[in-house]
Amino acid sequence: MKKVSLAILISLGALTGVAYAQDTGVMMSTDPAKAADVEQRAQDLQNRQQAMESAPAMPEKHHKMTPHHKKAAKPMAASS
Repeated sequence: MKKVSLAILISLGALTGVAYAQDTGVMMSTDPAKAADVEQRAQDLQNRQQAMESAPAMPEKHHKMTPHHKKAAKPMAASS
């Protein structure tokens, strides 16, 4: 039963993906300026990702928690 449910779930996911691709559409262009723009954006993104990977990890800043000052306990009244 689990295998059938999993197969149905995967099928519905695939159909959803196809429907989304049809709604948004894939645009094709032969304009060299647009192609160059897309390639430049891809290159910039790749450069940023490489820069982030090669940059040394920033140490996390740990804030020291200041101790909370407790109020002095009131002396208990002596019962006489």
